[in-house]
Amino acid sequence: MDLFNSALGKNITFRHPDYFIITGFSGIPNVKHYFVFLLFVYVVSVVGNTAVMVVIFLDHNLRGPKYIAVFNLAFVDLFGNSALVPKVLDIFLFNHPNIPYNDCLTFLFFCYTCLTMQAFNLVALAYDRLIAIIFPLHYQVKVTQNFMLYLIAAFWAFAIIAVLIAVGLITRLSICAPAFVNSYFCDHGQIYRLSCNDHYPNYVLSCLYPVLFFWIPLAFILISYLYIGCTLAKVATVHEGLKAFKTCIGHLSLVAIYFIPSLVTFTLMEKIQPNARIINLSLTSVFPPMLNPIVYVLQTQEIKVSLKKLLNIRGKSNKIITM
Repeated sequence: MDLFNSALGKNITFRHPDYFIITGFSGIPNVKHYFVFLLFVYVVSVVGNTAVMVVIFLDHNLRGPKYIAVFNLAFVDLFGNSALVPKVLDIFLFNHPNIPYNDCLTFLFFCYTCLTMQAFNLVALAYDRLIAIIFPLHYQVKVTQNFMLYLIAAFWAFAIIAVLIAVGLITRLSICAPAFVNSYFCDHGQIYRLSCNDHYPNYVLSCLYPVLFFWIPLAFILISYLYIGCTLAKVATVHEGLKAFKTCIGHLSLVAIYFIPSLVTFTLMEKIQPNARIINLSLTSVFPPMLNPIVYVLQTQEIKVSLKKLLNIRGKSNKIITM
């Protein structure tokens, strides 16, 4: 981070604490039951997302551009929950609230990168549905495997660079106040407010990034489906329109799971107590990765058929071995 810690060619020394102390969930009775619940959510998330990834990897019929985005979404959900939940359990359930400075920034980086990629994956899937329904004859040309791979790679690069900038700017801050972070993880907003020098660039990012990573993806998805709905209403019969729109139900379910809890939480942010806010935000972070594979398997016929085939093959092989 030397690039961020120099100005006009001169080195500047910043005061960094040895560690941050995560203080969320304090004063909540029987809070350990909640952590056991988080563990259950994490286990379901690991099993579900791993199953989706294995099915897509093993079934050569699921090699379309859409399933590249679905595979990446499952990977991000698995990686994001694995970065967040075990550390949260270690902090609160096993009473290890002190996180070394560099470890805290690493924790922040992985959590925010995965949250950002969840939204970008939903954008990729929305684009896939938009082209498939509005330009079905050009779908094979406009949305290829290479295009989807490049799009996902561009999203990863953008998310990583953006979060690295936020982390780099935090290293420019001198932390003079007691390093208590009233959250369930190393929260960017909580950390930069502890500084005693100018944190205006960090404040700008805290205002800009929600627009880039939440509101713009949500606006693109809503406009895409508005365009799909208007087009189907003009050119298709009711039966054809419903049949086409059924292919979007799985994606719309994922969008609702990701965006609606966040919208509710941020809308009521000022009206709820800090502990209630922390619980809401933690649930918003861990619930979508658990529900996404369940919803997508239930709503996507190709994945259901592939999963049944794989289970049948496994069952037949087991019978042969026992015979």
